[in-house]
Parts: sequence; C-alpha cells; structure tokens
Amino acid sequence: MAGATRKKPFRVALTGGIASGKSTVADMFAECGAAIIDTDVIAREVVEPGQPALGQIRERFGKSVIAADGKLDRRALRKIVFADEDARRDLEAILHPRIGAETRRQAEDADGPYQIIVVPLLVDSPLREFVNRIVVVDCDDSLRIRRVMARDSETAEQARRMLAAQPARDALIAMADDVIDNDRGLEQTRSQVRALHKRFLRMAKRC
Repeated sequence: MAGATRKKPFRVALTGGIASGKSTVADMFAECGAAIIDTDVIAREVVEPGQPALGQIRERFGKSVIAADGKLDRRALRKIVFADEDARRDLEAILHPRIGAETRRQAEDADGPYQIIVVPLLVDSPLREFVNRIVVVDCDDSLRIRRVMARDSETAEQARRMLAAQPARDALIAMADDVIDNDRGLEQTRSQVRALHKRFLRMAKRC
C-alpha cells in the first residue's frame, strides 16, 4: 500500500565478553530465522585497505600495525590497545562512530521476524538505546582465556589483559534481560537459543 509506514523491527542486542561464544550463539539464532547484524564483521570491513579508518589508525598508531599486504595487523594493534587505556580510547573514537552508522543502516534494511545485533561492547555503546532487549552470552573466565589463546594465538598473560580491559561479567549480567549460559556444551546452548527465539517471535508480534 502506497504511503504505508513500515513497522519498526523488534531488535535484540546480543553481547558478552570476548570469547564468550557470541558468534556461535548468533549462528544459532540465524538458523532459527532471525536477521543478524554483526558489528564484529562491520568492524573488520571499515578497516579494509582504502577505507578512511585504516588511514587514521596508521596515523595514530604507526606503521607497525600495518601488515606487509597493507591490511591491519590486528595482533600488533591488540598488544598496543590492551596495554594502554588512552590508546584503546583513541581506537574506539576512530571506529565506533563508523561501526554505529553502518549497523543502523544494515538494521534499517534487514528483513526477518526480528533482528539480532551482535555488539561486543554494549555497556557504553549508543546502540544500547537502539534495541528492545539485551541478551548476554555468559561463560566462565577461565574458559574464555583458553578460547582466546587458541583462537588468537595469544599468551595467557595477553588473554587475561584482554579480558581485564572489558566490562566484568557482573556488569554485563546486570544489564541483561536474558542470559545464555554457554558453559555447558552446544546442545544446552542451542536449547536456550530456541526458547528465546520463541519468546522473541511473540514479542516481535506485539512490537
């Protein structure tokens, strides 16, 4: 119908600490039919060669964070920003506005019965006001450290530093409307996702 107003989508933020299993949980929601907007994916896209953000990062942090192929050396950059609070804030000032703008653009274009917006650092993000509900993926810190070491080839010391630079588990859980316990295996996690999917479908109809 011409001139009809599009219904506002029901949006759910999916957050959690580093290596808590957000991507795995997002994939499970996708299998259920939810639209997924992943700010981690967007964050990688905005620093591709030729993008303005990469030039700003090079200007702020130097050539050492640029790999031989011209791409961002993420490991080198992590070592800097997780050891220096000011450096981390400078990086966030470069990336977060771009990530936020692209997230909103994708969310406006996305289909599906509801949207899952994956946001690793939701605590201080303006995107917190953009969503209807917050789901936190939670798991034990020792498991997260092991995952970071395996996934990113980091030392235990660096993995602990990365966890320490993020909001504590208690702070994440405190802002959650729903918590997914990702300590107990994939089938237990999938069962929790399916239950939430049914709930979100009902909520989306009332949105």
